[in-house]
Amino acid sequence: MPPTSLELSTLGHRIRHQRLAHGYTLDELGALVGVAGSQLSLIENGKREPKLSLLQAIASTTGVEVGDLLSAEPPNRRAALEIELERAQAGSVFRQLGVPPIKVTKGMSDDTIESILGLHRELQRREREAIATPEEARRANTELRLMMRERDNYLADIEKLAEKQLKAAGHVSGALTHRTVSIMAEKLGFELIYVNDLPHSTRSVTDLEHGRIYLPPASIPGGHGLRSMALQAMAHRLLGHERPTDYADFLQQRLEINYYAACCLMPETASVAFLQQAKKDRNLAVEDFRDAFGVTHEAAGMRLTNLATHHLGIKLHFLRVDGSGAISRVYENDDLPLPMDVTGAVDGQIACRKFSARAAFSEQNRTTEHYQYTDTPAGTYWCSTQTGTTAEGEFSITVGVPFDDARWFRGRETQKRATSTCPDESCCRRVASDVSERWTGKAWPSARVHMQMFSPLPRGAFPGVDDNEVYDFLDRHAD
Repeated sequence: MPPTSLELSTLGHRIRHQRLAHGYTLDELGALVGVAGSQLSLIENGKREPKLSLLQAIASTTGVEVGDLLSAEPPNRRAALEIELERAQAGSVFRQLGVPPIKVTKGMSDDTIESILGLHRELQRREREAIATPEEARRANTELRLMMRERDNYLADIEKLAEKQLKAAGHVSGALTHRTVSIMAEKLGFELIYVNDLPHSTRSVTDLEHGRIYLPPASIPGGHGLRSMALQAMAHRLLGHERPTDYADFLQQRLEINYYAACCLMPETASVAFLQQAKKDRNLAVEDFRDAFGVTHEAAGMRLTNLATHHLGIKLHFLRVDGSGAISRVYENDDLPLPMDVTGAVDGQIACRKFSARAAFSEQNRTTEHYQYTDTPAGTYWCSTQTGTTAEGEFSITVGVPFDDARWFRGRETQKRATSTCPDESCCRRVASDVSERWTGKAWPSARVHMQMFSPLPRGAFPGVDDNEVYDFLDRHAD
């Protein structure tokens, strides 16, 4: 195979090293081996591959073996520095910067090259860190989940901030209207504008210079989408968010703006009064909580996790599970046994097949909540599950509590009961021995792989956001 440019560069350095060690100029060595000095210069600079006969002549003239000239090791420290710099400047990380490469001259000191290499090494370190972002994100997400678990998923400061903003906008009771959301934006100095050409990687774009929040013209399924997106955009300003410093900071910001939007759509004072009365009546139900405030079932279930422990003394868990059984959103402070990977992450793991979150998919009537008791190694849990469908497929929303707290909920009288021994693989992950023996070597399933396994999270100040597309969008709407 022909040598690479890097191999030619190393060869050139070794030839130059031998030439200088013997005190020859380019023209002098060229005359001894039968080539012009200019041709020898091209070889020493790695621009031209020498013939074997020329290498033999150079080796003979300088008193070394041909193998010495062909060694992959740089002949000295200076050569090693120059070769490393050449490699770095030829790499994709440097080329993406659009910066012209530095030409090394004789007068350039080793210390100067070392300093430049230090910058290249840092660029490469950051690139490797970016490649590792999926694992970094999972660890950051796990840390955030555990932190919220310690707080019982309750953030008092954001609760108070939301109530203050709602009061200033004149909201008293009932479902939060789009008009009230617009008033809240106006009080912050923003106008809500609905456009068809939002960047595909954004849910909203805030124009800080002109005081505008751009939103899509149609709501996401569930009815509260536009209100929620506008409230999230406002939350960034109210909470004093700056560009995130790392992925953990980005996730923290996402959590806080989602929390603020939930507090506005389902205010603490009104929500707690509703839940306390329902508990008194032993008739707590996510579907009633949902309908009282005009939000989605998922939003109501998540909001219950914010308030149930802090105000009602009830520990609970929340699961969103897709049709394949993968957990896409989770919260628990009731010790429900959940599958985890080596980083402690639950998201993306497969929920037990015996859980209500998956059993509900087999129910004929999906218009009402599905109730179930499940015996687990950590105790018995009562769960309420509602299923739904999006363009991406079916999903389920589950809210559950330990057995003793089921007495406060509608559906506690259900006779549906299951037993889960997960994480024991014999529960639902390992096929029965007779079935395995029947099909081993006689079947070949082709695995379905999620696209996120092939696509690392994008780099940038805001993961997932195409900065170029955002700035192009703002330029179009700046007038």
